Amino acid sequence: MSQKRRTFLKSLGLAGVGFTLSPNLLQAQPTKPAKGKDLSIVSLSGKVHNGGKGIAGVAVTDGYNIVLTDASGKYELESNATAEFVYLSVPRGYELPNENSIARFYQRIKPSRNRFKADFALQKLAQDDTKHNFVVWADPQIISEADAEELKTKTAPDLKQLVNSYPANTLFHGIGCGDLVWDKFELFEDYQQAVATAGIPFYQVIGNHDMNLDARTDDGSAEKFKELFGPTYYSFNRGDIHYVVLDDVFFIGTAKKYIGYLTERQLEWLEQDLANVKPGSTVVVNVHIPVYTHQHLRNKEKEEPMGGVVSNRKELYRILKPYKAHIMSGHTHFNEKIFEGDNVIEHVHGTVCGAWWTGPICYDGTPNGYGVYEVDGPEVRWYYKSTGLPKEHQVRAYPAGSVPEKPKHIAANVWNWDPEWKVEWLEDGKDMGSMERITALDPLSVELHAGATKPAKHKWVEPLLTNHMFFAQPSANAKLITIRATDRFKQVFTTQLDLSQQS
Repeated sequence: MSQKRRTFLKSLGLAGVGFTLSPNLLQAQPTKPAKGKDLSIVSLSGKVHNGGKGIAGVAVTDGYNIVLTDASGKYELESNATAEFVYLSVPRGYELPNENSIARFYQRIKPSRNRFKADFALQKLAQDDTKHNFVVWADPQIISEADAEELKTKTAPDLKQLVNSYPANTLFHGIGCGDLVWDKFELFEDYQQAVATAGIPFYQVIGNHDMNLDARTDDGSAEKFKELFGPTYYSFNRGDIHYVVLDDVFFIGTAKKYIGYLTERQLEWLEQDLANVKPGSTVVVNVHIPVYTHQHLRNKEKEEPMGGVVSNRKELYRILKPYKAHIMSGHTHFNEKIFEGDNVIEHVHGTVCGAWWTGPICYDGTPNGYGVYEVDGPEVRWYYKSTGLPKEHQVRAYPAGSVPEKPKHIAANVWNWDPEWKVEWLEDGKDMGSMERITALDPLSVELHAGATKPAKHKWVEPLLTNHMFFAQPSANAKLITIRATDRFKQVFTTQLDLSQQS
């Protein structure tokens, strides 16, 4: 026996076995493979009906494939054991099914002998839904009972009051656009109570702070969200509008790390979903992480943030190309409008919680609040509603000297601005033309957020550069400045600065 052979066997405690030891005895004994994921076929079937009468042409899905109900409202779908829900895209003309205002359009699959039967009862609306409204609550993001009280006693009543300000029976629904809570799952109950107080059906989007942070992959990160709110991607219809909700937060398996990304499964499903929507229709897509923003450009950063935009957004844009699309997003705690080609407008929303419930504004100066959208057929109009303030509040003005870089200029923050707006100013009643738009910090945000000690509640909050600050230089003896902002829908909003009262 060679010295190397003897040394090896000795290290195993087998040196005395001799030359005739079979090499096979030194190999690990085979073990039974672990049981893999169940991929067995599950047959789904059921009926979509109104008082027992079948509803034809309703899209039903397991999250992989989509079928339409037949003339009697029945459907059959060959699924598999990995599918978690069977759910439908509520058709126009029907109430949005909900439980205490939380949308319930799904059933969790519990197969018996590889079959599962799920019927869906829908109620006809008492009115035509061609005209309707919806709101977008971005980032309630409650981390404490104190935050939850703010949501329940300020935001929710504000929305209820807004709804009641419209004519009786005006149709409303809401979108909770992600980060419903801030990693504190016990506060989901408070979020649901706030939604119930608001009193309109709400659909939910999953955000990065709504995920199970101890999941080992993205597949398990939505476990709690699904338990409470159902699937993370789905669609529904109201009037001429087709609404889609997607999950664009991809958890990478370590706490609080994620990227903006749409999985292949969702993109395949979306292609099927939109195949049932007539080209040229208006589609409203709801996500948490913005598909795109210009914040990294304002900050002069070389690369866009992986957790701040959707990396494979070009494919989403391609799928949406045949439609007139609005994308609703949150996540950023600032307000911005993004235009992609001639068919996509993205509404990046200021947040319900502002700068994480530290005060009255987001860190670009946008007030705490939410988006309001008024739909008439395929057309959508919108405005931003500041919590606790009249809906006409669309501009905040600052006297000269408020922005150090422009010491002789008055300033105005027009947070819902887009290129179709006009922002003009008058000096003592004389029309002075347009104000100049310059990327800058909002002075109130600087006052409330700038520096290592502010705000006391969350010291890491800092003001952010924004593209909706406007400037003009008044004359030395000017007394009254009027700022007039006209939105793309010809709504005019004004505010004034009385310079005679300033030293």
